[in-house]
Amino acid sequence: MNITEAEFKVMDALWRREPQSAEELIAAVRGQSDWGEATVKTLINRLLKKGAIRSERSEGRHRYHAALAKEAFALAESENLLDRLFGGQVAPLVAQFAQNRSLSAEDRARLKAIIAGLDDE
Repeated sequence: MNITEAEFKVMDALWRREPQSAEELIAAVRGQSDWGEATVKTLINRLLKKGAIRSERSEGRHRYHAALAKEAFALAESENLLDRLFGGQVAPLVAQFAQNRSLSAEDRARLKAIIAGLDDE
């Protein structure tokens, strides 16, 4: 599912707390941007059409829920990045980050534990 950067802000607000009304989402997203009410409502409608969020009527108001799990989105985005930039290979991705970002001792230990766990499979 293709989610734009703008739509991601609405999704992120829902992943942090759900359900939310349109007004609550507008307030949450306005804290991250200078968008007006109409812009946020347009983003909500786009996400509804994509099936990324769903709406239910409660107490006379629409309440929105994330239909797309954050973990599923993160996995799809990660795989897309991996395929586009690194030909689907994980090692060059990890090397890119390791060479261009400072990895803490904790990061290195976690990576080693992940690799060791893969060797046990």
